[in-house]
Amino acid sequence: MAAILSIRDLRKIYDGGFEALKGVSLDIEEGEILALLGPNGAGKTTLISTICGITTASSGSVSVGGFDNVTEFRAARSLIGLVPQEITLEPFAKVHDTVSFSRGLFGKPADPARIEEVLRKLSLWDKRDAKIMELSGGMKRRVLIAKALAHDPRILFLDEPTAGVDVELRKDMWEIVAELKASGVTIILTTHYIEEAEAIADRVGVITGGELLLVEKKEQLMARMGQKQLEVQLTAPVSEIPAALSQHNLQLVNGGDALLYTYDTRAERTGITTLLNDVAQAGLVLADVQTRESSLEDIFVGLVSQGAASDGAVSGDAA
Repeated sequence: MAAILSIRDLRKIYDGGFEALKGVSLDIEEGEILALLGPNGAGKTTLISTICGITTASSGSVSVGGFDNVTEFRAARSLIGLVPQEITLEPFAKVHDTVSFSRGLFGKPADPARIEEVLRKLSLWDKRDAKIMELSGGMKRRVLIAKALAHDPRILFLDEPTAGVDVELRKDMWEIVAELKASGVTIILTTHYIEEAEAIADRVGVITGGELLLVEKKEQLMARMGQKQLEVQLTAPVSEIPAALSQHNLQLVNGGDALLYTYDTRAERTGITTLLNDVAQAGLVLADVQTRESSLEDIFVGLVSQGAASDGAVSGDAA
């Protein structure tokens, strides 16, 4: 599938010398959902702002639907909808007027039926004549989303869209995202709720220190970097791991009540059978055995703490 968004060697250096983006290159395919993950200050918002033309890049290029976002700014920007982190709305404006005005800013003709559709999807129709200042924080967030959708963008940026909002809005938000994806809209989101990214993303990008560590299909990433762990719970605690079990690279957890064994499910042998036999030979009595698998959050934390991807380079999917 063709890329609707192409970023090449994008750099942003502020006047004080701080380099917020360090040569980011990325292709995003039409109709996919990309989750961009990174700690605070990683460069996520700077990257989004630069793509949208809010911030000017120091060097590099961005192509949106084939339009350069500098020399063909209006055409490029008209394809983008942006839901920013910060709630910046005119407090005395009415909800309906705010969303309609946003559509007009992009040169789209008035379309009351479309505005009504967007407001109804976001449970804002009953609040259409309310002033922004009269709304709750969650409702204001809904208005931001409605504004971003009003001109029917082909690319939607969601910068922490569910931060600080209620569970109902989060549920509504992801239902809308699913509908937009089904209609062919490309979605790039940042979120601190990594379990949400794990649930809906097609690909995952990890950025830290202004550098893109990797971009990879979610399933491939979790298969490549995910691990399984076996927790062997004991009937009586031990103060140290018996020497007879040293070959298994175990961890003592839960105050000595359990042994933790990490293994790779892709390996020819997991080593579990040998481990359990050796535990019994060492005179330890099992109370229970439990397994758990790495989540996307576990992988993300590991990547960020390392400061680089496992192979030291961006995955081929990012080129």
